[in-house]
Amino acid sequence: MAQGAYIVVDFGKTLSKVSLWTRDGHCLERLTRANQPQAANPYVPLDTAANSAWLLEALATFAAHPIEAIIPVSHGAAVAGIRDGALAFPCIDYEWDMPADRMAAYRAQRDSFAMTGSPALPAGLNFGVQLHYLDTADLLEGATLMPYAQYWAWLLTGVAVSEVTSLGCHSDLWNPADGDFSPMAKTRRWAGKFAPLVRAGDTAGTLRPEIARQTGLPATTKVLAGLHDSNAALLAARGFAEIADNEATVLSTGTWFIAMRLAGEAVDSASLPEARDCLVNVDAYGRPVPSARFMGGREIETLIEIDTRRVDIKPDQPALLAAVDKLVSDGAMVLPTLAPGNGPFPRNEARWLNRPECWFERRAAACLYAALVASTSLDLIGSKDRLLVEGRFAEAEVFVRALASLRPGTQIYTANAHNDVSFGALRLIDPALRPQGELVPVTPLDTDLTQYRAQWCAAIEHGAAPADAITQGETA
Repeated sequence: MAQGAYIVVDFGKTLSKVSLWTRDGHCLERLTRANQPQAANPYVPLDTAANSAWLLEALATFAAHPIEAIIPVSHGAAVAGIRDGALAFPCIDYEWDMPADRMAAYRAQRDSFAMTGSPALPAGLNFGVQLHYLDTADLLEGATLMPYAQYWAWLLTGVAVSEVTSLGCHSDLWNPADGDFSPMAKTRRWAGKFAPLVRAGDTAGTLRPEIARQTGLPATTKVLAGLHDSNAALLAARGFAEIADNEATVLSTGTWFIAMRLAGEAVDSASLPEARDCLVNVDAYGRPVPSARFMGGREIETLIEIDTRRVDIKPDQPALLAAVDKLVSDGAMVLPTLAPGNGPFPRNEARWLNRPECWFERRAAACLYAALVASTSLDLIGSKDRLLVEGRFAEAEVFVRALASLRPGTQIYTANAHNDVSFGALRLIDPALRPQGELVPVTPLDTDLTQYRAQWCAAIEHGAAPADAITQGETA
């Protein structure tokens, strides 16, 4: 390769990914690792140690290429601390439930949603909750804090930095309007513990000499500060002319389905319904972004077992589409919520209504369910005009075509479903990069969903009987 190359490291909740890219935005190779559940001692940590070892092995496989830069990306609900050149504490898994008394004490200190754009979320999804636990356990003394994406930059360079896309990701620690730490973060003296703030595209440093030797990568390799994964997807979407600076929403699909609205008008963030999993993200340029989310990938896993490809694998699409007509005529549907405490119906209990026996029908019903919940979330943030669905569920035709049926006034598109986050990270280096290929307009389903949606909404509002409860790990 005559020109230099870039590496994106992306530590998601379910999968960790390392991808190799050319300067002009072509993906040459992609390696993945499934993150492993960890045991609680005394709390549940992320799979950080094993991922660290795997990352160095993965980087070594790209040593034959003239690597110029590495960009780290991660989910936003995690915080790391460094003391004496090592992790000060194991990074907390955001799905761990903190003891109720400590959670109650924390909730009493939170700033208002109107100020932070952070709703009160379950478990450790407000990573201020994690800091509260660590602080009360005397684990923060002498630690330099940073969001999880920047931990990976520190691991590779030895330089500690922070940036706003992760700090502004429902952390409770950031005031998007002022572009500064929240009053609680300052009162608790956490703000002063965070590493210096830089922009996501700034260079944190170059590779540590020992890592350059171990991986075979050039010692001159730059490592950027990096950013929150959904914000990376937003950057990728802005590479398309149809999205760019227009009124548009990006729906990023994975373990979480996260809708981020690029509003063409002023939006009063305080008017968003906090109790329905709406929030304010902060983009790579520090701008507030009205957002809504639900745990769509996890909910689909609950319905159809762990292999989420079963709703988007290409050979199955005709059979899944063919199942929709019968589902609608039978009124077979899933009622929310399969991830309690999350999404636009956080307090509802999941139920099947007229549960089908056919495996294809049940998988198609999972897609219709995801589309109905997604459309509800999109309404809550005022989404209109254009919607880009990206991520691994963009290839689930029942899901995206159902969205097009439910939102006839919105032009819905899909794009490359595999490398959107990584490509968005590349645009930190070169904002002029344009995605490979074109956006694909989505055609609505042949089946009218008007009455089906009305039945679903009525069942949620008034209850539904007879209905079958759904349990975690329900098999197909």
